[in-house]
Amino acid sequence: MSFLSSMNISASGMTAQRLRLDIASENIANIDTTRTEAGGPYQRKMVVLESKNENNFRRILMNAAGVSRQQSVGGVRVSQIVQDPSPFKPVYNPEHPDADENGYVQMPNVDLIKETVDSMSAYRSYEANVTAFNAIKTMATKALEIGK
Repeated sequence: MSFLSSMNISASGMTAQRLRLDIASENIANIDTTRTEAGGPYQRKMVVLESKNENNFRRILMNAAGVSRQQSVGGVRVSQIVQDPSPFKPVYNPEHPDADENGYVQMPNVDLIKETVDSMSAYRSYEANVTAFNAIKTMATKALEIGK
């Protein structure tokens, strides 16, 4: 694996984690939104990640046999952004304009603690990818200096 593909793997991780942070921020920003364009309260969003590695058994076998020299790209990508199916939180507030006939308002299914933990996890993962990226960059620089 070349150092450039290693850098691409780290870069894909940083991109995915940045999107996770963006989605967590959007969820927190809409924690009190009871009315959306689609109707009803805001529904929490979640990021689904998947491997970019498109190796299947046949390609691995061909590479091992030396028949195919094509290297597959690794890393991670966002496969989709899904809405959390958990129920909305009913809150008693008869003064609210979106309250039902019993005085309950359906609040978004966003939990501040979950979003904070998800943000911290995404931030730590982003940091780890930056560290790996910088290590690869340092190794490449050292290898070029030795070659002089």
